[in-house]
Amino acid sequence: MKISNRTSLVMAVSLAAMLTVAGCHKKNPAPPPPPAPPATAPTPMATITAEPSSITPGGSATLTWKTTDATNVSIEGLGTVATAGTQTVTPTQTTSYHLIAQGDGGTADATATVTVTSAPPPPAPITETGIDENAFESAVKPVFFDYDSYDVRPDAQSTISSDANFLNQHPNLKVVIGGYCDQRGSTEYNLALGENRANAAKQALVSAGVSPDRLRTVSYGKEKQFCTDQTEACWQQNRRAQFTLDQ
Repeated sequence: MKISNRTSLVMAVSLAAMLTVAGCHKKNPAPPPPPAPPATAPTPMATITAEPSSITPGGSATLTWKTTDATNVSIEGLGTVATAGTQTVTPTQTTSYHLIAQGDGGTADATATVTVTSAPPPPAPITETGIDENAFESAVKPVFFDYDSYDVRPDAQSTISSDANFLNQHPNLKVVIGGYCDQRGSTEYNLALGENRANAAKQALVSAGVSPDRLRTVSYGKEKQFCTDQTEACWQQNRRAQFTLDQ
């Protein structure tokens, strides 16, 4: 009986030791991978410039702005605007135009300042004689644009250079820049697009050395069509910035 009890005790101790050893080698399950971080929206970016940045009283400047990843864009003093565009302003005193671009990824802002000098405006130049409208249009060619765009194309740079050269040789001439569109799209949309095209042509001439005080812009939208055929070649003729003498 004592031997049997001793044998049972030995077996119990051996079993406990085996279970302990087995428990030491048991691996814990690997933890689950961490959840993927939530996707973040890109942070908006914004730029705004004024050309020219300094004007005399009565003068005007062109604001040009671009934003990315923005759903709501506004300019203090002008209100809500498109995510990119141009606009002519005529401040009576030095003014800072603060642009705020808001999007899902946050807010961006940029500022352009137009300085109005205290000097009186120069006297209006005398209209140059000897150049009629036909001679002017033969020398100063229009600039054409792509569909739904107001960017001056690379192939128009030579036209801008030639136009600016003529205007710089005749400094007393003043010019009206008309912005035109083809017949597609609403009247309101094309009026805005025509203004952007006229301002883009104006800024290109200013960059080529023409004084901005000699240039005036107007948008005709799709009101005055140069061609009425329903073809791309015809529509291209209507997407233009046209230069005429400012009488």
